[in-house]
Amino acid sequence: MLFQHMQVGQRLRSGPRRVSEEEIIEFASRYDPQPFHIDAARARHSRWKGLIASGWMTCAVAMEMAVQLILAESDSLGSPGVDQLRWVNPVRPGDELTLLVEFLEKRLARNGVTGVIRARWVLTNQEQLTVLEMSVISLFDLAEAGGDPAGSGPPSG
Repeated sequence: MLFQHMQVGQRLRSGPRRVSEEEIIEFASRYDPQPFHIDAARARHSRWKGLIASGWMTCAVAMEMAVQLILAESDSLGSPGVDQLRWVNPVRPGDELTLLVEFLEKRLARNGVTGVIRARWVLTNQEQLTVLEMSVISLFDLAEAGGDPAGSGPPSG
């Protein structure tokens, strides 16, 4: 999706995307090897009462879905970061996740050739429980895209 096609208030949805026990354990074994992420027996006796995905895996799944939905065919330059990140409910094996992206702000950076989008990402499971909320900033190369932030034509100047 190109920057000029993104509009404040626009909402896009991706999913569902199923999360397996195997990928939860594989991810956590490498990046977040806490018992409630990698050991189903120990996880049953934890406060979580069962295996849960690492929050970082949940972020990675949301990113995977955002790339498929928006970024793969864009002129994305990446992101300088997030303003807010919340893991609201745990992701469990078998969960079917859906990502909602809402564009909150769209502007031109001071350099005149970079578009800036601030978006809210909400990842929910099959029970409509929110598992992740993020406020994300994304940058787009308008010089490559040949358009302006309003989508009204080539950059002026």
